[in-house]
Amino acid sequence: MHIELVTLVVRDYDEAIDFYVKVLGFSLVEDSPSVTNSGEPKRWVVVRPPNSETGLLLAQADGDEQLGVIGNQTGGRVGFFLRVDDFTAAFERMKAADVEFLSSPRDEPYGKVVVFRDLFGNRWDLLGPNPIL
Repeated sequence: MHIELVTLVVRDYDEAIDFYVKVLGFSLVEDSPSVTNSGEPKRWVVVRPPNSETGLLLAQADGDEQLGVIGNQTGGRVGFFLRVDDFTAAFERMKAADVEFLSSPRDEPYGKVVVFRDLFGNRWDLLGPNPIL
C-alpha cells in the first residue's frame, strides 16, 4: 500500500509544471484533458520526483474558495518534504532559480535541512540524505 497522489491547488497548470519540473527536477508524468464534476474543462496534471511512487496532482484553482488556499494548504506549516541524494547540488540549483529559502541549511539528526517556499508559497523541507540509514 502507498499514497499514489497528493493534490496541490495551483494558480496555473503551466507555471506549476515549469516550477516542479524545471526547478525541482520532478518528471511530468501526465498532462491530459479532463472535466470537472460539473462538466467544465480541466487538465489532469501529475508530477513526480525521480524514483518516487507518490506524485503531486497539480489542480488549477476553480473558484474563490480554492484560490484562497493556494500557498497555504497546510495552514502555514511545512507540509511537504523533498529528500534528495545530493543536498548541496539541489540547494545550489534551487538558489540559482531564485527559490525563496526561509532559513539557512542546518544539520539535524535526520540529515541536512532547509525550509523553502514553492512558487505558490507552500512551505517545504529540502532534506539531504539520512545519515542513520
